[in-house]
Amino acid sequence: MLIAAAAFAAWSGYQRMGEAHDAPVRRSTASKVVPVEIAAVQHGPIENRRTFTGTLVAHAEFVIASKVSGRIERLSADLADTVTRGQLVAKLDDAEYVQAVAQVQADWTVANANQAAAQAQLSIAKRELDRVARLRDRGVTSESQLDAARADQLTREAQVTVTRAQVIRAQAELEAARIRLRYTEVSAAWRGGSERRIVAERYVDEGETIAANAPLLRIVELDPVIAVFFVTERDYALLAPSQTARLTTDAFAGEDFQGTITRIAPVFRESTRQARVEMRVANPKLRLKPGLFVRVTVVLDRVADATIVPEQALVQRASGSGVFTLSTDRTTAAWRVVTVGIREGNRVQISAEALGTQVIVLGQQLLSDGAAVAVSSATQHGTR
Repeated sequence: MLIAAAAFAAWSGYQRMGEAHDAPVRRSTASKVVPVEIAAVQHGPIENRRTFTGTLVAHAEFVIASKVSGRIERLSADLADTVTRGQLVAKLDDAEYVQAVAQVQADWTVANANQAAAQAQLSIAKRELDRVARLRDRGVTSESQLDAARADQLTREAQVTVTRAQVIRAQAELEAARIRLRYTEVSAAWRGGSERRIVAERYVDEGETIAANAPLLRIVELDPVIAVFFVTERDYALLAPSQTARLTTDAFAGEDFQGTITRIAPVFRESTRQARVEMRVANPKLRLKPGLFVRVTVVLDRVADATIVPEQALVQRASGSGVFTLSTDRTTAAWRVVTVGIREGNRVQISAEALGTQVIVLGQQLLSDGAAVAVSSATQHGTR
């Protein structure tokens, strides 16, 4: 019995050793064929797009302010009102300015009268000097009398000069008073752009007393509007003025607005290493408003006829980027080194020789050039 038990144990150990030796062989044999999934190689257009976030700002804006102080009698425009170029938007109490004009005008009248009197005195002095000079020639008057007449004439000429300057000063003061009086009527005046703009903010109420240069209204131009966004160094060189772009905003979900890049900053901000870009967007219905958060999509590059594969087909090896293609009999895989171009979503443009019509998109990490494969019966992956 002891001999039989020892023989049975020896035989069992030998069997286990054989199974352990055969297991790697079976696994190695089973691993020779790699199950994979494939996708078709496509040909068509592909675009390199970038989406930036930004903000809408008004194409033009300015603040209307009164140049003189006073009490507001009337406001002719309010928040969200449309104003036209040159429209009267505010009227200040002008009683004091009317009185100031009247007073300065009276001073101007007095100055003119003084000038007329000085002219008359000068004329008399000239005649007196002529008379004394003739008498002196005949020896009737003395030299001192002639000198006195000459001095009187010079004095009268100086008085005329002074009164003339007083008239000029009074005239200037009168014009200044009239200008201040006109400033009590505040108009919305601007140069260029459209003839109609919108009141974005109102800062005062009727009856309020304001100081000189106090803001009354903020006026903005909403057609067009400007989308402002910032780009990094990677995208900066790919942008150019007159380049078209597409704008979307949550305020009008699902709707696109077309625009054109108008300005690109020549410098980067040191704090963010980004450059400012401005895009002009037509806004005829005034739906887009300054301050809205927007997304700007720009096509940086486009290839009309490109070779396109799914991004998941790309494999990184020591030789570089590449893909595995499927043989015509669908039993083996071939390694192809590729040059990667534009990426659009999960699609990638590639350039390679003898690429074929199908690439492996699942299981390719386990493959080598010429490896046996078994194509899954699952539906092929698309590249859309």
